[in-house]
Amino acid sequence: MKLLGKLTVFLCGLLLIVFAGQFPDFGDPDSPAATHLSPYFIQHTMADTAVPNIVTSVLADYRGYDTMFETTVILTAGLACFFLLRLPEDDEKEIYFRHRPTGVTLRIVECGAAPEDSKVFQRIDSQWVPSDIIIRSTSRLLIPFIQIFAFYVVAHGHHSPGGGFQGGVVLGAAVILFAISQNLRVAIAKFSEKTAAVLSAAGVFIYAGTGMLCLMIGENFLNYGALAPILGTDRVMARSYGILIVEIGVALAVMSVMIWIYYNLSSAGKQDEGL
Repeated sequence: MKLLGKLTVFLCGLLLIVFAGQFPDFGDPDSPAATHLSPYFIQHTMADTAVPNIVTSVLADYRGYDTMFETTVILTAGLACFFLLRLPEDDEKEIYFRHRPTGVTLRIVECGAAPEDSKVFQRIDSQWVPSDIIIRSTSRLLIPFIQIFAFYVVAHGHHSPGGGFQGGVVLGAAVILFAISQNLRVAIAKFSEKTAAVLSAAGVFIYAGTGMLCLMIGENFLNYGALAPILGTDRVMARSYGILIVEIGVALAVMSVMIWIYYNLSSAGKQDEGL
């Protein structure tokens, strides 16, 4: 298998080197992209899609296929980390509790009774670092504003810099900040691994489902103009709304996969303790 893997990597690398020499030079004004595609996008984006952000219209409309598969690649990354890193729950693990009034630490092993719901005992990591009230309080104050900004970036991404990828990253960062400032168990209780898995797949489904809906109406896949009768608007505005719909799908997938990967990386796949 190792030999086959090395041979595959060598052949792919060789093909890239051979064909990369036939690509236009970087920034070449005579390249097909500079002489045909870019001028068309600059001149017709508003008329075609009613979207002033040309980057977003290219990303989610003119080359929507490419972006849909990019979103699928992100989902694949989350699945790969899950299958490579995730470990089954260990029934004989050691659990540590700290007695709040005295600071005494208890170590529960194997089948010992653990005071899970006690207000006197606090579950701590095996390598415990005392939490800082300033960090916890500041994070709690910041996270709602981070999330509101993320929603704005997603919702307004086709009219200003932003979009589903950027907004999804900011949303994911808000949950990760919560996990770092509290602990991993509290974060998983609020946003579980199952939720992350379902939402990451739902994001790709929203994107592909929008394309399938266009196909079922009788037009091309991801031709958002076909949604005009459903959205109650003209074909140009339907393309604008279609871009927003797929951006929401991208944001869901990016946010959820980012959190999913963080859970597994920070806990070495155990998801019981970590950063």
